[in-house]
Amino acid sequence: MSAAPTQPTVTEREARQVAEAAREQDWRKPSFAKELFLGRFRLDLIHPHPMPPDEDAQRGEEFLAKLRDFCETKIDSARIERDAQIPDETINGLKELGALGMKIDTKYGGLGLTQVYYNKALALVGSANPAIGALLSAHQSIGVPQPLKMFGTQEQKEKFLPRCARTDISAFLLTEPDVGSDPARLATSAVPDGDDYVLDGVKLWTTNGVVADLLVVMARVPKSEGHKGGITAFVVESASEGVTVENRNAFMGLRGLENGVTRFHQVRVPAANRIGPEGAGLKIALTTLNTGRLSLPAMCVGAGKWCLKIAREWSAAREQWGKPVAFHEAVGSKISFIAATTFALEAVLDLASQMADEDRNDIRIEAALAKLYGSEMACLMADELVQIRGGRGFETAASLAARGERAVPAEQILRDLRINRIFEGSTEIMHLLIAREAVDAHLSVAGDLIDPEKSLSDKAKAGAQAGAFYAKWLPKLVAGPGQLPTSYNEFKHEVDLSPHLRYVERTARKLARSTFYAMSRWQGRMETKQGFLGRIVDIGAELFAMSAACVRAELLRTTEDHGREAYQLADVFCRQSRIRVEELFGRLWTNTDDLDHKVVKGVLSGTYEWLEEGIVDPSGDGPWIADATPGPSKKENVHRPIR
Repeated sequence: MSAAPTQPTVTEREARQVAEAAREQDWRKPSFAKELFLGRFRLDLIHPHPMPPDEDAQRGEEFLAKLRDFCETKIDSARIERDAQIPDETINGLKELGALGMKIDTKYGGLGLTQVYYNKALALVGSANPAIGALLSAHQSIGVPQPLKMFGTQEQKEKFLPRCARTDISAFLLTEPDVGSDPARLATSAVPDGDDYVLDGVKLWTTNGVVADLLVVMARVPKSEGHKGGITAFVVESASEGVTVENRNAFMGLRGLENGVTRFHQVRVPAANRIGPEGAGLKIALTTLNTGRLSLPAMCVGAGKWCLKIAREWSAAREQWGKPVAFHEAVGSKISFIAATTFALEAVLDLASQMADEDRNDIRIEAALAKLYGSEMACLMADELVQIRGGRGFETAASLAARGERAVPAEQILRDLRINRIFEGSTEIMHLLIAREAVDAHLSVAGDLIDPEKSLSDKAKAGAQAGAFYAKWLPKLVAGPGQLPTSYNEFKHEVDLSPHLRYVERTARKLARSTFYAMSRWQGRMETKQGFLGRIVDIGAELFAMSAACVRAELLRTTEDHGREAYQLADVFCRQSRIRVEELFGRLWTNTDDLDHKVVKGVLSGTYEWLEEGIVDPSGDGPWIADATPGPSKKENVHRPIR
């Protein structure tokens, strides 16, 4: 058996090649969001709003009723916050309820809920306590069940899914102490040895890892005779010899999160536990996340609903200068923002989830936009709630209760939500991921034209192909239905949403033109313009949210009693969103990106070190990144399976 490889050193180009190879490059199904970025407003892909079959809705509603009762009677969120741990009896109660198997097919002992109802369940349980929502989400959205559902063999499904549905908690292990969003440097190795692989390495931030029974582990298989090698996914029994949970990590929020550091030393894993072929690990991870990412905006929706409830109740009870604070414009605008944004987030989530269930569309961009937009907007809503509550918003729920007031955990929700801007792809990485998909058509056309290693003849040929593409595409961006006053009149009622949809159509074309101008200007350097690309993506996110809000309002108008109110919320959201879009367009070309880069170079070179004088640094000693050299563990195993 050969020795485990040390952490690979890779160039920027090699890292990009690894990421590109893992990306789904084919578009076999239509995508509303992809078309939006290309300047084509395909309202027909999302309107009329898709609906779940009656039997799916009935099964989902029945489970939600049971889950609500459990949340109200069996979850003590204050205890979880105080003890920094979810009680075993709570987790066992969730197991008995079937909550571990919400997304697992009934033939394997699961509940077989749709994505729509799975997300509604996460929003509900996450509102009771976000750490419980994170546990259930990590187990089912990215843990063992989802990769096996999509890529596992029948034998693997029959072996592991019944366990995951009722008794066993799972975790997903990709990140390492020195490897985050750049998996090309992944160091954990899986060396073939007969019918087994032998795992060595250290994994960081293993959500559920402290209590997990089963792990999905990404490890690098060395290339050898008969082995393609590459980053590969495995199902690993956490009780296997050589698996050690070395630390339970603590964070500013989600205090009940069972997140740790896991070391693998000479861990033998049967080849039968490999998910998919060798080298397919990253593709499996990214494909799993296409729908798995929807769990985070689900909990953001739940948080928005709670923020709205507390803002409403508090602002009606609290009086300043002779009237409730809600009627002071400075506070009222915050309440309006929370209400309108919560409506839009739920619209985005339900639309993307129902599209995932129908499987008629490719939703990889929609899911990524939902995660990005939900995590950013939920943090803003929680921050506004803290501001509305004033000093009470900054005070802990325990302190409020101790002096006789309602124990409202506003500061906790702000802390708990903050991780969502980092979990499962940080905002910065999501910007780049979505931008890569959004400009895929341009990069495919440009191809050799922007590749610095191609010859002049190759570039000339690519230039001719690009010219032919843009000659057909650009004229379509000049005019469209958004310029006709009668377009989208089916959304014109007591409150008129048709102007907003016309705005989306016009702005989608403007967005596509802006992307083309940028490609023309920067060509191969486009990928380095992260500030520009981030604003492009943020504009697309706002347009997607506006579209979803309008479509949801029309659905509620035709199916519910509060359609008029839904139209009002959609109208206000779209007006707020349009202001943000115009600001983003202004910042596409008027910004400090280049100046910022110069300042950064100065900061890192020490030019501004004098600015740091006059303080003391309370940080402790130690390396910035912990040593992750493979070898036997020298720490106590804090693994704590729940039975």
